[in-house]
Amino acid sequence: MKKFKFTISGKEYDVKVENFSGENAEVVVDGVKYDVVVKREEEEVKMSRPVVAPKAKAGTAPKVETAAKPTASATHAGGFKAQAPLPGTIMKIFVKAGDNVKRGDKMLMYEAMKMENNFLAEVDGVVNEVCVREGDNVLQGATLFVIG
Repeated sequence: MKKFKFTISGKEYDVKVENFSGENAEVVVDGVKYDVVVKREEEEVKMSRPVVAPKAKAGTAPKVETAAKPTASATHAGGFKAQAPLPGTIMKIFVKAGDNVKRGDKMLMYEAMKMENNFLAEVDGVVNEVCVREGDNVLQGATLFVIG
């Protein structure tokens, strides 16, 4: 087993590679186990590294009507940091920088745990920054938006 520390968007994650066979690996990120596919660069690159993405499963995700509540987020100099409550994939973003939002407004839809979830604004304000793009895979606690 190998242990790593990754910093993604300013947040540090403890990662353990438990099993690695061919392109498949079992990794544990901050205590959550994932089966991932590792793709290596074809060309020789001086500082190449594997790309790790959650293993996709066939089928469509069921739609969840009740929106997930964001985790407790922090306020910093740029505003309120709205953070991902679960690891998942960003499917659709409904706001952009400069938009006014009110508590409860739908900001984005993401797939987590094989379900579509709505991410709602936790505070009233103006979207200062959108920190993710559609198709991005995010980990729990990743900053999605900064609201001022």
